[in-house]
Amino acid sequence: MVDVARARKLAVRIREVVSMTLEMQVKDPRLGMVTITDAKLTPDLREATLYYTVYGSDEERQSSAIALESAKGVLRKTVGQQTGVRYTPSLTFIADVVPETAGKIEELLEQARREDARVQSIAEQARPAGDADPYRVPRVVDEDDDVAG
Repeated sequence: MVDVARARKLAVRIREVVSMTLEMQVKDPRLGMVTITDAKLTPDLREATLYYTVYGSDEERQSSAIALESAKGVLRKTVGQQTGVRYTPSLTFIADVVPETAGKIEELLEQARREDARVQSIAEQARPAGDADPYRVPRVVDEDDDVAG
């Protein structure tokens, strides 16, 4: 049985090691402003998936992805040296889509706010089509009206 807490701690350590190695040792000019956002490890501790974001244009994202793939060996060697595990996990890099998704959600929320404001302004200016109170009100009988002469 695999210890989930150990896998989580090792994933955090791998993320830190890869981040520091990219910052200090990897000198690939194709590598842009890369941030390792998350790391996940399989239960058997054999494969690590690292999620990253790149600040910049689509071209910089593509060139950074190529640079990460080419630096995979150096990164894996450093992870093995600094974690001290029996088997060094293989590394897979996946572009993190959370920032783009968050941007799209913000745009949709802003669009919904504008639409709500438009509907609110229409509702404030709206008038009833018929009577102001379209529901029947029961007749109230006064005692004076009941007296038949």
